[in-house]
Amino acid sequence: MKFNWGTGVVIAFALFMSFILYFVFKVQSNSKYDNELVVEEYYKHDAHFGDEMVRVQNAHDLAQKPSIKSTSEGILVTFPEVFIPNEIKGNVSLYRPSNKKLDFEVPISLSGHTLLIPKKSLVGGRWDINMEWQNEGKSYLTKEIIYIN
Repeated sequence: MKFNWGTGVVIAFALFMSFILYFVFKVQSNSKYDNELVVEEYYKHDAHFGDEMVRVQNAHDLAQKPSIKSTSEGILVTFPEVFIPNEIKGNVSLYRPSNKKLDFEVPISLSGHTLLIPKKSLVGGRWDINMEWQNEGKSYLTKEIIYIN
């Protein structure tokens, strides 16, 4: 058999395809590489996107907005003085983009006008925070990204 440039191209192409297929199978079979969606039932979540935008706009239209800050004690959620603390109902959802197992929710129960999520329940890194709350029959949604050291 003669070895010419056409044979070399075919061999190189076959080796390249084998190399790519090896890594595809390795990534798909190894549990170390997590390739799940961030949100369960993605399409159902997407169907309610319009409602979510109304709640985000309601929060944006407030003259005095609640604040979400990272402190040395943890994450501090502070509502303005114009709100009556025992009339505010809702949840604070904390999402860890790198690890779904660390996600959790905290019901809003204010002491004064603040809610503290202790640092001991938080791992360092990025946290996506969605605060869904109701006051006087109106729904609000506040989204923040916080980095914990």
